[in-house]
Amino acid sequence: LAGIAALTFALLMSARMGIFQETLYQRFGKHSKEALFYNHALPLPGFLLLAPNIYQHAVLFSQSELFEVPVLGLTLPIMWFYLFMNVITQYVCVRGVFILTTECTSLTVTLVVTLRKFLSLIFSILYFHNPFTPWHWLGTALVFLGTLLYTEVWHSLGPLLARCRGRAKRE
Repeated sequence: LAGIAALTFALLMSARMGIFQETLYQRFGKHSKEALFYNHALPLPGFLLLAPNIYQHAVLFSQSELFEVPVLGLTLPIMWFYLFMNVITQYVCVRGVFILTTECTSLTVTLVVTLRKFLSLIFSILYFHNPFTPWHWLGTALVFLGTLLYTEVWHSLGPLLARCRGRAKRE
């Protein structure tokens, strides 16, 4: 229950932030790079509270097995390589979301991010050979149902289904 409550709270705060961003963009213009900078620069001093833990993990990262980066021929501890790749992919993803917030409504952005998380989950299940449980199937159905409802596919399918029924009756 605590996890569900935390996820619900995070979802509500994310929705509120999306609406706030829409208001800011309408008032001051659409500046996705500036929003990206301030959203990530302002919290940085908070990491000073975690400095000992960050240092401890940096030491552990440095002690991991060595790895040769394929194209560069550079050798470094594998955990630093994983961190570097994570930072790059996160930057691309987050920058894309911030650009999307300037072009679409917050509900559309939330839907796109939810679909991305869903695809990440599916990739994780396949890559790590985890079981796909009935709960995963339920989540899959809900994600697709929500997407179809939001994109109003049902309205465009109505005339198509009516034409198909008309052909079937004639035959």
